[in-house]
Amino acid sequence: MGSLGSHAARIPDADSIRRETGFSQASLLRLYHRFRALDRNKKGYLSRMDLQQIGALAVNPLGERIIDSFFPDGNLRLDFPGFVRVLAHFRPIDDEDPGIRDPKEPEPLNSRMNKLRFAFQLYDLDRDGKISRHEMLQVLRLMVGVQVTEEQLESIADRTVQEADEDGDGAVSFLEFTKVTMPSGLGSGCQESLGQMHMGKAVRRRWAEGEG
Repeated sequence: MGSLGSHAARIPDADSIRRETGFSQASLLRLYHRFRALDRNKKGYLSRMDLQQIGALAVNPLGERIIDSFFPDGNLRLDFPGFVRVLAHFRPIDDEDPGIRDPKEPEPLNSRMNKLRFAFQLYDLDRDGKISRHEMLQVLRLMVGVQVTEEQLESIADRTVQEADEDGDGAVSFLEFTKVTMPSGLGSGCQESLGQMHMGKAVRRRWAEGEG
């Protein structure tokens, strides 16, 4: 334990990052080693090119969009705290260390609602707070490739938006998105299209362990 603590002490603002993300000391240390391994030129930060070398993202149809989430507002550099904050969205809800959470602190990054916010922004390309039919269709094209005809994809996109669109504006708001991704949500079209954004523990594990 002492050795683990001494290694963790090398991580800048480790205690603050743990409180914000909920990662255990051991998990944070693994991610720090992963971050440093990805930083091949020892710059102290990661670029898009560094993340594009990760095998788990290279084979993920939404890989480029996931990478976008690490670089908000046009940022070109990703520091370790930013790296961990994004990965915290993939941490299972029941994987939290109860000893470091203050009930007065903000909602955990891995809460169901924050997971949904993260998934929503992968669809909402223009950041207008709604998923349009066109944006839905773009994501479906990425996910299924050439396995489905364009006509079938358009039908799925139409059905998904129609099922989720409660106010009739032809798009899916975040509130509507949360309703259709609930276990008791609407039809199978929504579940198949929207539910694929729950990437969960496997993504985090692959990155932490350095697979790919």
